[in-house]
Amino acid sequence: MEHVLELSGLPVTMAPAGAGREALAATIRAVVFGDRDAFARLYADYVRLVHAILLGRVPRRDVDDLVQEVFITAYQRIRELRDPTAFGGWIATIARNRATDYLRQSREQVELPDEMPGGDPIEAETIAVLDIVRKLPEAYRETLLMRLVEGMSGSEIAERSGLTPASVRVNLHRGMKMLREQLGWRHE
Repeated sequence: MEHVLELSGLPVTMAPAGAGREALAATIRAVVFGDRDAFARLYADYVRLVHAILLGRVPRRDVDDLVQEVFITAYQRIRELRDPTAFGGWIATIARNRATDYLRQSREQVELPDEMPGGDPIEAETIAVLDIVRKLPEAYRETLLMRLVEGMSGSEIAERSGLTPASVRVNLHRGMKMLREQLGWRHE
């Protein structure tokens, strides 16, 4: 289903999310002209990318708040984006920078000992795996989190991140290999 907007007296046809570079550029232009629905589409298309990047860098408890901060920053600075088709890389950079700023400003948190009663053992295992993923090289870490946590397909990761499909495949393959090694899993 196409959406038709009128910007500065000219109709602009908005294709559905994921319809390509032209649709992304049109969506960005609509956001610049104040279309909040267009921004909601950008959010829906890129929230998993931003979430994965932040999840790989900051404590899990703070990820959702930081995702919101990243999108607020993007909304406020969207006019600074020179190439609308580079939105994925641009918002990824905002997310990485926000994570870095957060880590610089945050106070050291004291973790509760593992022996404390309560908590879900499955959650503890998930946290342990996430800690291992966070120690992987950035390219593998982000790509793995987009795939394994956010459920993005390889083509979605490529489209949203600006990586080539071949790079995504290599990052996923090498990242999974490193993760298996760290977890002591043998690939049969």
